[in-house]
Amino acid sequence: MSSSTQKIQIKTPRWCLPLLKPARYKGVKGGRGSGKSHFVAELLVEEHVRYPDLKSVCIREIQKSLKFSAKSLIEQKIKDMGVGHLFEVLQSEIRRKGGDGIMIFQGLQDHTADSIKSLEGFDRAWCEEAQSLSERSIKLLRPTIRKDGSEIWFTWNPDQETDAIEQLLTFDPPENSIVVHVNFDQNPFLPQTLREEMEHDRKYNADTFDHVWLGGYNTKSEAQIFNGKWRVDEFEPTEFWDGPYCGLDFGFSQDPTAAVECYIHGETLYIYREAAKVKLDLDDTATFIEGKMPGFTKHTIRADSARPESISFLKRHGMPRMEGVKKWPGSVEDGIEYLRSFKRIVIHVQCQGVQQEARLYSYKVNKAGDILPQVEDAHNHFWDAVRYALAPHIRAGKRAGVLF
Repeated sequence: MSSSTQKIQIKTPRWCLPLLKPARYKGVKGGRGSGKSHFVAELLVEEHVRYPDLKSVCIREIQKSLKFSAKSLIEQKIKDMGVGHLFEVLQSEIRRKGGDGIMIFQGLQDHTADSIKSLEGFDRAWCEEAQSLSERSIKLLRPTIRKDGSEIWFTWNPDQETDAIEQLLTFDPPENSIVVHVNFDQNPFLPQTLREEMEHDRKYNADTFDHVWLGGYNTKSEAQIFNGKWRVDEFEPTEFWDGPYCGLDFGFSQDPTAAVECYIHGETLYIYREAAKVKLDLDDTATFIEGKMPGFTKHTIRADSARPESISFLKRHGMPRMEGVKKWPGSVEDGIEYLRSFKRIVIHVQCQGVQQEARLYSYKVNKAGDILPQVEDAHNHFWDAVRYALAPHIRAGKRAGVLF
């Protein structure tokens, strides 16, 4: 690789310094707001400026479109760093002018042992959301990025001790590895909006603060209500799917108003879109949700019948087809039983709130660690909206059949 004389000045937090040294494996783990992805994106751009022939691949476990890849972040860094004249940004890749360098974006889940060989000549591999990487994917990737001086970078928010990335870089790291754990308090560029969200969670969501903001493990997996039932993927609904089913859960002073759009196909429930906001005024509800989920307000929207005055207001102000759902003793449990009757629940990759609640929505656990049959009334705003959306299929006291 040839080297460029382009000079760049980058403000670098102290926690980044160990990662500036060459290493076969580099890992950056930690909580929300730490700046992990921003640092790695800047480092990747810097490497491509220095070495015009560098070849890099940005990887996720699942990636069927570039919309959810690191491409937009890298493009922004190229602009912010003032090096746009050195790159040609194309629809599916970024090329280095003045050399043969390239950045591409792929999903490991789509690769086979044969197809992944196309990456053998690459110098850098950045694995985003590495907590989602399967053991199979890591085993495919490691021997593939084999060029002398090549590096594999991982960024992730820890979830489970048993995750493949934790086994690789936390509990038994290979030689020539550098791993840094960083959180919001080490990020000098933390936006004020995120700081306010962090303080809100510190005060009102203490049970999940360690996992979300400090990079601690999610210790509730066995008590997860939908444990083993859900997964994340990219998809687009088709005309053959049943839906959309739209639901809304009203927020309170500290809880978000949450809306979802769902579909049913075969034995699978698909959760396609979401919108949520804390302290959302009723006057602004229809406008806010329609802005996040265009077309949502044109459909039948089902909500908690315990708020008839809110439903009446919204029917007259932007949600004309809204209706309340029937509730009965045990309706929450019956709704959960119905959702669990699906063979699988697929959550769209863009639905970050639903994904987080899927990890945290749990049965109660006593001091001895026993899982109880009672449902915790927490981390359920989106799931309540899902239950309301699907209310016509839920019956009292028995599990409703899945539509085919």
